[in-house]
Amino acid sequence: MHRQSRPNGKTRMAFQDEFDLLLRARYPLSYIATLEEERVERAIADVASKRGNRSVYTWDFVEGYQGNANDAGAAKRNPLLALEQIEKLPVDAAAIFILRDFHRFLDDIAISRKLRNLARKLKAQPKNIAIVAPVVQIPGDLSEVLNVLDFRLPTKEEIGVEVDRLSGMMAQKFPSELRDDIVRSCQGLSLERVRRVLGKAIAIHNRLNAEVVPLILAEKQQTIRQTQILEFCPTTEEISDIGGLDNLKDWLVRRGGAFSEKARQYGLPNPRGLLLVGIQGTGKSLTAKAIAHHWNLPLLRLDVGRLFGGLVGESESRTRQTIELAEALAPCILWIDEIDKAFAGIGGSGDSGTTSRVFGTFVTWMAEKNSPVFVVATANDVRQLPPEILRKGRFDEIFFVGLPDEGERREIFQVHLQRTRPHSFRDYDADRLANETPDFSGAEIAQAIVEAMHLAFSQDRDFTTQDILEAASQIVPLARTAQERIEQLQQWASAGKARLASRGQGLLDSLRRRTDREQL
Repeated sequence: MHRQSRPNGKTRMAFQDEFDLLLRARYPLSYIATLEEERVERAIADVASKRGNRSVYTWDFVEGYQGNANDAGAAKRNPLLALEQIEKLPVDAAAIFILRDFHRFLDDIAISRKLRNLARKLKAQPKNIAIVAPVVQIPGDLSEVLNVLDFRLPTKEEIGVEVDRLSGMMAQKFPSELRDDIVRSCQGLSLERVRRVLGKAIAIHNRLNAEVVPLILAEKQQTIRQTQILEFCPTTEEISDIGGLDNLKDWLVRRGGAFSEKARQYGLPNPRGLLLVGIQGTGKSLTAKAIAHHWNLPLLRLDVGRLFGGLVGESESRTRQTIELAEALAPCILWIDEIDKAFAGIGGSGDSGTTSRVFGTFVTWMAEKNSPVFVVATANDVRQLPPEILRKGRFDEIFFVGLPDEGERREIFQVHLQRTRPHSFRDYDADRLANETPDFSGAEIAQAIVEAMHLAFSQDRDFTTQDILEAASQIVPLARTAQERIEQLQQWASAGKARLASRGQGLLDSLRRRTDREQL
């Protein structure tokens, strides 16, 4: 299966230029995966008109062929006959045949054989077949003859034309700032969805105004949910909700304005991303949410497991779709939770290399991307991460998030207590709590407080410091149950392979090494 584009803004051609190149290069069969059927057909028609004398015929299962009055309705409900009609045209007749939803028939042996026969014949003729389908579903025996094309979501310019068209119909003029806000908000939506949501706004308000932006964002969330790969995560967490991790928080605060136009004029490149490696429950996921809230950017959570499909090319198509949607929604935060588990199968042969191809597409995009998509990846076990992802250029920085020291535990207790008991949190002995919970992670501290609340609630009273200590005594922290793995992570970080997220961790590691030397 051939591909003509990579998921990168620099190297990727515009669709019309790419399709025109295939016509001139005599590529007979193309496969275009898109839900925007009307828009892609209009783009193909534009290319055909530039070619001068090339006719365009469209076929679907219900209506048959369209585009020629003499053959209207031909091959209705007969996909094999639709292919045979192509051979009936004179050898020198230049034409493009658009076959809608034809992916549903590719598993039929007669259809597959006929397409392969046509692939050989049409190389010597000015005819091209374009299969337009919502998903990539290509059987293995057709993977070498079908050329897969990307059809991107509408650009800012295309959206702007649509906004101007609707405002012109309404005889409405509005400030350029409002127009830019509407266009920017619509990025990441198909043109049909843009028309639909703007029409909805006009129906409600009789005009396009600032009230349209919340409607657009709601439509965008619906679009993201329908991908079943990306999830739009609302965020309320703030940087101050993170206990400890002072080095990491300082790094994030310094980059708070890095996506602004002022930063571009200064010459700063867009920040690339951040890899957080460390022990479970130490605040990595909380940090991803806090970054989005602090930088006032939308947070998209990527479930990598949902990228993988069972059909040839489906996983790669989903990966490209995800990257395209993230870039269309930029600037944004793309959060990949537990990336070590997602790509742990790299190098195995059980999936015929699908995992490796998806991983390769993804890391290539990360290295080459210029779009303002900030990738936040979290990992619990660095040993499972492929070395390519740790290479410089994928992320701006790699931070190790270890267990909190006593001072950080005190701060974490205070954060959680202030959230649950905002008027009386000072009544709790945070110093004692921090001192008597060695090796507790932030998640385990939060769980101890919840257990204390359950205990006190069952006795119809408020919980106390002693209740928290009693609950903590019943919790066996991960630092004890997975001591060997945690020590390996700490050794990896102390070897200089990652930056320490907490200021106290460097001192603790230094003390551990000194103690080890003294014991030897």
